[in-house]
Amino acid sequence: MDFIDKNCIVPKLKSRDKWAVFEELARIITNHRNDLRATEIVRVLTEREKLGSTGIGHGVAIPHGKMKGLDRLIICVARSDQGIDFEALDKQPVHLIFLILAPDDAAGLYLKLLARLSRLLKEPLFRERLMAAKDPEEILTIIQEADSEF
Repeated sequence: MDFIDKNCIVPKLKSRDKWAVFEELARIITNHRNDLRATEIVRVLTEREKLGSTGIGHGVAIPHGKMKGLDRLIICVARSDQGIDFEALDKQPVHLIFLILAPDDAAGLYLKLLARLSRLLKEPLFRERLMAAKDPEEILTIIQEADSEF
C-alpha cells in the first residue's frame, strides 16, 4: 500500500455515477502527475469496466487497468457518502473506491495488490473505519495499519 499518495485520497466524491467517478479521479491523478492524460486514464478504466463491473460487493469497487508509460503503480482512494451505482455483484451502491493503475510490465505486483486489497476490503470493520474517517490522513493511517497486520 506504499503506492497510495495522500493527494490521491478523496474523502468526498462529487460524482454521482461510475463514469463521472473515473473522470473525477483521473483529473485528481493528473493534477499530481502531469506526465499522464486524464482522457487516457478514463479510456483504460472504461475499457476494463466494459468487461465486467469492478464493483466487488459490500459497497466496494476496485476499478483498475494497465497503462503504457507508467513508472510505478498509482492508487487512488475515494469515498462516496451517498453511494454510486457501479452495477456491483451484490447490486448494492458503492461507497469505497480503490482505483489502481499499473505499468504494462507490472503483472505480478499488480495481481498481488488486487488480491491484498480484496482481502482487506472483505473485513467489515476495515470498511466501517474507512467510512468513518474524517480526512485523507486518517484514511491513509487506517489503510497502513490494516496492511501492516497482513
